[in-house]
Amino acid sequence: MSATCQVLEDPTRRALDGDRPRPVRIHRWQADRAAAPLVLLSHGTGGAAEDLAWWAEALRTEGFDVLAPDHHGNTHVEPYRAEGFAWWWERPTDLSFALDRVPARGPVGAAGFSLGGYSAAALCGARVGADAYRALLRSAEDLPSPPEYPGLREELRSRYGAEAAQAWASRAAEDLRDPRVRAGFLLCPALGPAIDPASLAAIDVPVAVRWTRADTETPPETHGELYTRGIPGADGAAVGGPETGHYGFVIPDQVDEQARGEAIEASARFFRSTLG
Repeated sequence: MSATCQVLEDPTRRALDGDRPRPVRIHRWQADRAAAPLVLLSHGTGGAAEDLAWWAEALRTEGFDVLAPDHHGNTHVEPYRAEGFAWWWERPTDLSFALDRVPARGPVGAAGFSLGGYSAAALCGARVGADAYRALLRSAEDLPSPPEYPGLREELRSRYGAEAAQAWASRAAEDLRDPRVRAGFLLCPALGPAIDPASLAAIDVPVAVRWTRADTETPPETHGELYTRGIPGADGAAVGGPETGHYGFVIPDQVDEQARGEAIEASARFFRSTLG
């Protein structure tokens, strides 16, 4: 990646692997132009910023600064932690913290893939429903454990017990909107069934959504299309060919260059129109 990297520490949150501040490793791509708009970029569950380097580098070429964290406990550049896969609220909080510590040179937008798409949406005002989060912990069929961590529920119940885990629902449902974020671009966004519809209806910043037609991890009808229908004025469309699945952006032997190219073009056009 043609980016700089640094590890920050958030003293207001604890690490998942010891008694220390939460680490927030950030990667930064800086455009050549002065006062460049900034795009906060969030990777998918279990992924890493490097998985989206193709996107970040393209946005930098288009004149945008990009700031992308590796979400602690939910990234393959360090050991996975069950909490990293269940405490969804930590991801948008990482993005806001990164913005606190690395001031933007221009207007700010947010983008993300999969659970990163939710993370970007949360900065725009999307909220998880507390009841939906509780349903996840009760093994709801419409919100299965992520394939990257198939024993998630069982481990959480074993380590914390049902009551402690249920108490997380109120945290999951918090309003995580960041007023500095002026627009959001969601690529194959996750958590559609868990999102409070009223929170989508209240979003008042521009949002664009893109999905793939053969996505079986976040099927468009219950995820990308749901966000598009729920957010006033949202622009939604499919990218890539008819066979392109969820991982057509990040897994080398599944990559669809057409889908990547269309996502780059759509996001660059969207952020030019909303951020300048």
